[in-house]
Amino acid sequence: MWFAICSNLCRLGARTEPRSSRKTMTPMNSSPTSIAGGTGVSPTVVVIIPFYNGADFIERSVRSVFEQSVPANEVIVVNDGSRPEERAALDALAERYPFRILDKENGGQGSARNAGVAASTSEYICFLDQDDFYLPNHIEILVEAIPAKEARFGFVYADLYEADADANVIRTGVVKLGAKSHPKTDLFDLLRHDMFVLPSASLISRTAFDAVGGFDPQFTGYEDDDLFLRIFRKGYTNHFVDRAVTVWCIHTASTSFGVRMVRSRFRYFMKLAAAFPDEPRRSLYYLRDYLVPRFQAYFVDHAIDSAKHDNEFRAEMLDILEQYAAVVLANPSVGRKSKLKLRMVIFLLRRVSPSTVAAIGSLTKVPGLRTVRRLLD
Repeated sequence: MWFAICSNLCRLGARTEPRSSRKTMTPMNSSPTSIAGGTGVSPTVVVIIPFYNGADFIERSVRSVFEQSVPANEVIVVNDGSRPEERAALDALAERYPFRILDKENGGQGSARNAGVAASTSEYICFLDQDDFYLPNHIEILVEAIPAKEARFGFVYADLYEADADANVIRTGVVKLGAKSHPKTDLFDLLRHDMFVLPSASLISRTAFDAVGGFDPQFTGYEDDDLFLRIFRKGYTNHFVDRAVTVWCIHTASTSFGVRMVRSRFRYFMKLAAAFPDEPRRSLYYLRDYLVPRFQAYFVDHAIDSAKHDNEFRAEMLDILEQYAAVVLANPSVGRKSKLKLRMVIFLLRRVSPSTVAAIGSLTKVPGLRTVRRLLD
């Protein structure tokens, strides 16, 4: 029964600061008329790098910004409440690269990005995470993709290389593997799937960014999906460039991993559930058809994994699953069978020992039992 419940749930989840002191420079290797859709006006670009105890990576990131074929007009590193010794590393780096340092209390990556935007004046915004770095023509490619005379331009985004912490490349394309629809044209697709529009590979109109109030600082994961969804909903356009412009370095210390991401994912689910109530008259059942298939497998897997390892987050992961379940169980459009399975998983996780959960995980690797499991489904 346990096998059948977990398998069905996983399958359901699968389906169903002012200008810096640096002077504005004329872009190298590009005439003013070759960018911004041939308007004859060279657009201004700020690069904002949130920094939090990232001295091991920040020089690589900053160096990539100052090696651009088209230089940025402003470069701001936002120190988000780092330790004193980490902050001192920024001062040492600023002696070699002319960027501005903005200090603030720790508030997370979203609030640091917002602070950087508020302290800048450029009309277009590029972000860079402290452990990622730009390819040499990042700014040039994205600026050239700005359409001419498009009053509602929102953002342009491109692909990335995926690499490990030491910048060893794993794959040379990420965005098209993670999401099939580019550019973004369909709200229902944006609710059902992760967007795979990464701030470090995007250029955003300040007008659009300000119109939606910037990043929601409650998130330490999914803040990018939340921002770009809101820009889309406001009627601003987006454009996709099928070239890599950034190296995305993923490692266990990055915000893509860990309990902070789990918490933020749940907060994002709750925000979407509140923002998109069902509309039965239009036959739109957002929770059942888009949010449950997108998020449920994550919450179930987090709870099972924590129970199996009996780690310090076990109670919290189960609590998140129970809060998620409360939303699903209260929704009349979700079927009785799906609700029963969810109740059963929570019931078992409350009572099953970690060794039993681990044993179940081992047993499901046996080919014969996998066959039985499929029959039970």
